[in-house]
Amino acid sequence: MSLAALLVLADGRFPAGGHAHSGGAEAACAAGRIHDAATLEDFCRGRLHTAGLTAAALAAAAALGLDPAVLDAAADARTPSPALRTAARRLGRQLLRAARATWPDPALERLAAAFPRGAHQPVVLGTTARAAGLGPLDAAHVAAYESVGGPATATVRLLGLDPFEASGVLARLTPELDAVAARAAEAARQALLDGPEALPAASSPLLEIAAEVHAGRPVRLFAS
Repeated sequence: MSLAALLVLADGRFPAGGHAHSGGAEAACAAGRIHDAATLEDFCRGRLHTAGLTAAALAAAAALGLDPAVLDAAADARTPSPALRTAARRLGRQLLRAARATWPDPALERLAAAFPRGAHQPVVLGTTARAAGLGPLDAAHVAAYESVGGPATATVRLLGLDPFEASGVLARLTPELDAVAARAAEAARQALLDGPEALPAASSPLLEIAAEVHAGRPVRLFAS
């Protein structure tokens, strides 16, 4: 495992397209559910244990080498919102472009050929992690961190929240982030034996509903 590769993949400056997405934070700000650091922390905690856990497990499973087509179908089944499925595939397509240039690997080329419109981002993330020499727990950590890091960064821009407060939110969530990543990696290992049904399918109905509302807004700062 290369710690340096993990840092590159998790770096917000890695050109994976995440800067254009708020992870539901923009819709939550518009609805008044996020209005300060405390409500941001509540939002991020909820997202981490639902969508974050699911994404982390899918990424870990891909890093273990499970069939990307099977995992992509599992991701679809766990994402009821068409808007979120579209966003996940756009992010996956952008991440794959960056990954192919950064860590050339036959598995990434096969993924690009199999999903010309983009695979779900966690599936691409896990495949990228494997190409970079990383393991399932590493992939799970990156996915879990992205699930809260994106909304925190977006809220700084949306509300003018103090960046120090946003960083404090992320720091306080690190024990839970570690626990979610470990749970996701264990579920991925179980999926090797039992199939994708062993992967978490944590529900976040409010995120799904908000994504559909957000997609219909004529003016928005973020794509999702």
